[in-house]
Amino acid sequence: MIRHVLFITFTDSALPEQILAVRSAFLQIPDRFEGVTSVEWGINDSPEEKNAGFTHCVLMAFADEAARQRYLPHSAHEDLKAIFRPILQDIIVLDYTLTP
Repeated sequence: MIRHVLFITFTDSALPEQILAVRSAFLQIPDRFEGVTSVEWGINDSPEEKNAGFTHCVLMAFADEAARQRYLPHSAHEDLKAIFRPILQDIIVLDYTLTP
């Protein structure tokens, strides 16, 4: 299993309904794409103040490497990017493979 972690900052001009649309699109990915086993969405609420300005996080789980490779060019991913990129200020993407 592969975890796909995104740390996100939205533009100052991003409207709450635009962010909600991005959230909804992320959460629908497992229904639109076989191989994504789960998606979680969260807003930073850490009292440690170590988030480096990132306000949101997405955690996706891919069943395997083949699923990740199929997802990258998939229409579900492209549809998400179409609504996500216009309000995205910055992002960190980190993937890691779970080892038994």
